[in-house]
Amino acid sequence: MKRNATAVWNGSGKEGSGHLTTQSNVLDKTQYSFKTRFEDGIGTNPEELVAAAHSGCFTMQLTFNIDGAGFKAEELNTKCEIDFQEGAIVASRLTLTAKVPGIPQEKFDELVAHAEKNCPISKLLNTAISVDATLIA
Repeated sequence: MKRNATAVWNGSGKEGSGHLTTQSNVLDKTQYSFKTRFEDGIGTNPEELVAAAHSGCFTMQLTFNIDGAGFKAEELNTKCEIDFQEGAIVASRLTLTAKVPGIPQEKFDELVAHAEKNCPISKLLNTAISVDATLIA
């Protein structure tokens, strides 16, 4: 399975702007810019998208873990805070509130720890990155 998204940028880094479109069109020319990344502009930014991806991925992994252990989650609510400092993501903090009837605390803690380490986005945040670049004049 492969998924894709496209970023288009026009202008300089600080004064320019761009838009993002995802394969599903959930994001369809969604604005991003210097202001949306470093100030309070209207639009999204890469770190916000990483936070959405990490919270969603972790929560889905945990759901599968809970199902596999024979329990059923009523609700899992996960907030992700990405810490972006000096041009780098230095931390991703997940805060989870869960309703899982009948699960012992020890088992829940074990399943959470597994999801934290094994969801695909957790693995991605510590991976090699490559770039295939083409310059069009």
